[in-house]
Amino acid sequence: MLDSRPWAVNRTGTAYVDGVESMASGETRLVVQRFSIDELEDAAVRVLAGFGAPLDLAELTARSLAQSNLLGHDSHGIIRLLQYAAWVRDGQIRVTARPEQARRLGATALVDGNWGFGQPTARMATDTAIELAAANGVGAVAVARCNHIGRLGEYVTRMADAGCIGLALCNSGPVVAPAGGTRRTFGTNPFAWAAPRAGAVPLVLDFSTAGIAEGKVQVAMAQGERLPDGMIIDRNGAPSTRPQDLYDGGALLPFGGHKGSGLCLMIELVGGLLTGMGTAPMPDYAGGNGTLFIALSIERFTALDAFAEGAAAFASRVTESQDGGVEPDVFLPGQVEQQVAAERAVTGVPVPDATRRDITELAESIGVDLGRLALHRLGRTLESGS
Repeated sequence: MLDSRPWAVNRTGTAYVDGVESMASGETRLVVQRFSIDELEDAAVRVLAGFGAPLDLAELTARSLAQSNLLGHDSHGIIRLLQYAAWVRDGQIRVTARPEQARRLGATALVDGNWGFGQPTARMATDTAIELAAANGVGAVAVARCNHIGRLGEYVTRMADAGCIGLALCNSGPVVAPAGGTRRTFGTNPFAWAAPRAGAVPLVLDFSTAGIAEGKVQVAMAQGERLPDGMIIDRNGAPSTRPQDLYDGGALLPFGGHKGSGLCLMIELVGGLLTGMGTAPMPDYAGGNGTLFIALSIERFTALDAFAEGAAAFASRVTESQDGGVEPDVFLPGQVEQQVAAERAVTGVPVPDATRRDITELAESIGVDLGRLALHRLGRTLESGS
């Protein structure tokens, strides 16, 4: 029997009402609402500006979050506003701070994020790497004093669009246990790589070296879902599929056993020590994302058109290696994201009620009208119009 009550109760006991679907039996059930990319971006801008961020920084950061939702990476989408709110309260994020180039020498540079929002810092570092690659053939830019930068694929795609092969990697706070271990030692430490191809969007490889990104655990918890086997352990080191066990003292696991664990370790050295941010388990770890961006100018090695055409031909050959079934068996890097984006551009981005409820409470706490994304409170609404 489906629960016919059109409301949900959050952890503080406040009741909320939202979209309800009527069924043939006369029962009702909650519906996951969908929103356009513009609506998500608008809501994020309102919250970020409500924190006190200058409008240009709020808009750039909000666009990055909303684009992650569009591509299906909801773990790096507007749900991150909740994490950012905690960091703003703690002083980890300095809402008015702007990034700056702290050092530049030859084909290298260091960008200082000044502990502002991470996305503007990463954008400056990306554009600096592209500029250095155009002048030197290669550009390598380290980022220091930088908070969460979002989805790495966004930045390497920008490099590929500029005619470069783009690479990026970064470390983050300790949440991953090494292969064979049980204690949080590594960050989720993502790695991304992109290359242009003719007649299509760039090929983009972007993955966490953990078996699952921590943000995806948040999403699963918000949706009331279990995790796949082998993704996390509980605080006693036992395998678990309950998202809550991660937040009760458990740890993520690296993908691929010792191989993923080795990548996690090496990214700590490059993202952490090379940038001066420190490695995740050590007392001097500064927090945030220590990141290295590398851009390789394709034209310095071979003709750009020839490379892009060769990449397109090669990609086609790869997909042709499948068995010819109706459903594709071989997916190119970034292909799933493009399919999700095409669908969500038409149908909208689904946002779980739990996520909307938490963001609604956040917006209310800072006196912000969240717009259409707001979840209606039982008896009154937080929206100015719907």
